[in-house]
Amino acid sequence: MFEDTIAAIATAPGRAGIACVRISGPQAYEVAAGVFRPADARRSLAKAKGYTALFGHVFRGPQRLDEAIALCFRAPKSYTGEDVVELSVHGGEAVVRQLLSACYDAGARPAAAGEFTRRAFLNGRVSLTQAEAVMQIIEATGADGARAAAAAMEGALWKSIREITDSLTALAGHIAAYTDYPEEDVEALQPQHLREVLSDARGRLQKLLADYEGGSILRRGVRTAIVGSPNVGKSTLLNLMSGFEKAIVTPIAGTTRDVVEQDVTIGGATLLLADTAGIRKTDDPVEAEGIRRSNQKLEEANLILAVFDSSRPLTDEDRALADRCRGRLAIAVFNKTDLPRQADLDEIAGCFCRVVPLSAREEGFSQPLRQAITGLIAERRPDPDAALLANERQRSAAARAEQALGEALDAADAGFALDAVSVCLDDALDALFELTGEKASDAVIDEVFSKFCVGK
Repeated sequence: MFEDTIAAIATAPGRAGIACVRISGPQAYEVAAGVFRPADARRSLAKAKGYTALFGHVFRGPQRLDEAIALCFRAPKSYTGEDVVELSVHGGEAVVRQLLSACYDAGARPAAAGEFTRRAFLNGRVSLTQAEAVMQIIEATGADGARAAAAAMEGALWKSIREITDSLTALAGHIAAYTDYPEEDVEALQPQHLREVLSDARGRLQKLLADYEGGSILRRGVRTAIVGSPNVGKSTLLNLMSGFEKAIVTPIAGTTRDVVEQDVTIGGATLLLADTAGIRKTDDPVEAEGIRRSNQKLEEANLILAVFDSSRPLTDEDRALADRCRGRLAIAVFNKTDLPRQADLDEIAGCFCRVVPLSAREEGFSQPLRQAITGLIAERRPDPDAALLANERQRSAAARAEQALGEALDAADAGFALDAVSVCLDDALDALFELTGEKASDAVIDEVFSKFCVGK
């Protein structure tokens, strides 16, 4: 499908032990042969079979740049479905840049963002959902996120959507045959069967949509806001959970003026911890901006760690914060339990999913909190190996299909109007085919691959 040959660095920028330059396209072997010479003169890169490796050296003109390994892949059995050669050299920046320039001199052009995977998609090597999973696995920060991405790469979502579209396509075909060719001996469509197929497909989409937020937590981590009044121990909690002094801690109220963030892995999940400014009324414009950002983090969080000082009575601000956590995924952390308790835990406990008393000064304090966090996330977390919607594009397409199936059921219940049901079925199938990429527009495809790194 492509007449030109592309090349790009396929490994991360910067110094490393190994770097790889990937070449793909109809002239991949000619380009590679222009920069690579096998150490064994009897070997020929141009004649190398797929899934073989050659040792040699790479050159730019007469200048030898480095030792290299050439990995050979033949169309269509390659990542892109085209002829592909990958040249692995030592990861010095100067060497890699010169090698890439040599590939351009030999006839390749620079690859665009995501172009290797885009070619794999357009050549039928992967579905659009599998292509999107490539970036998911690159961006995965936790073990469960990597598992979810690997399942998507293996086609878990595509297979699930394919089962739905197959059943709906068969139903649409039955309706078309029954209504358009009444003179033919077409089996009558039973109302019960119609509703069963529509309800089953809709139920499966509703399950995917319900798991979307949990899947987002698997992939991108749990956005966790540490909130509370000044001097309750928020920054101390962040530092101890992070394992180093990330935030400044002083007894002066208002020390934290901005959001301080740190990633922490707990139970296979990544917590994107955000220590926020103490929430209180203030005339200080700088502190007020920090408090505004604290409130924003609280609203955006998947998980809230609301910290209270158990050694002092609850304030109106404490009660207001607890009320804001009601119905959210939130844990009340009652700190300073090494001091005489004055706070009434029972007064606000009903606003939270878990209540954890602790003293941040005591050794091993974080274990009960980590257990509470792990248990709470596990209750909301879907199976990483299951079919999961990966992004807003997929979620939007699934939601449109689910809505169309709901309208089809309404039309069926209103009087078994097959024409109306058929229109709704077509809308649902269009949305699902857009999700898998089978009917995705060029604009949708451009948007998907614009988010990729260049070497992939």
